[in-house]
Amino acid sequence: MALADAYDALLLDLDGVLYRGDQAVRGAPEILRALRSRSHRLAFVTNNSTRTPERVADKLISLGIEASPGEVVTSALATADLLSSRGGGTAYVVGEEGIRSALAATGIAILDGEPAAVTYVVVGLDRQVTYERLRVASLLVQRGARLVATNADPSFPAAEGWWPGAGALLAVITTTTGAEPEIVGKPHGALYLSALRRTGGERPLVVGDRLDTDIAGALALGWDCLLVLSGVTDHEALERSSIRPTFVADDLRALLEEPA
Repeated sequence: MALADAYDALLLDLDGVLYRGDQAVRGAPEILRALRSRSHRLAFVTNNSTRTPERVADKLISLGIEASPGEVVTSALATADLLSSRGGGTAYVVGEEGIRSALAATGIAILDGEPAAVTYVVVGLDRQVTYERLRVASLLVQRGARLVATNADPSFPAAEGWWPGAGALLAVITTTTGAEPEIVGKPHGALYLSALRRTGGERPLVVGDRLDTDIAGALALGWDCLLVLSGVTDHEALERSSIRPTFVADDLRALLEEPA
């Protein structure tokens, strides 16, 4: 029996698992087609809150990987799921299109300018952020707004090096206010739980290339996970880490093979 056949949902990270930059990982399109032919339920799960599911699906399709927006679960969607389940409210957002559209779609009112108060201050990656926006966000938290972050990744890779991530922007507000944020994205559980609900599965396998987010998040929920070495983690990093994935393989081909 193939590894994938022991699970009713496959939660797949993107960068480092399905593609690297603008190139599909070797064999990824063919493996995904094979998994679909066997009726596996798939979710494409990402901490990136800047893009809408439609844009993520478009990128996958451009790389030859079949995908639909309904299969994409971003930290923005999971954040909107979480806040709407609590009754919604108003939000001041430090973030881009992905989180703003996800919140608006659930009926959460996004307030800009200098509102006197909001229910939530929501922080994601924002590559056009200004000091003024961080100032207003900090003041709103001090007035009682709940601080929620789509994810706390301190940085993200760019061609010339590492750029500040959502966690770096979040740190500005927490340093200013002393507030304790609620974090949705990996390795925290809300993103994975939202993804599993959307697949309709009950026994998931998480597939990722990062020990500290993808794998640690799955293990914290008691879920099985497959670490693929096609991204940022290599054998040496795995040996140094105390995080022990359920399975380890070079790439996605392991899903169609009998587990060792």
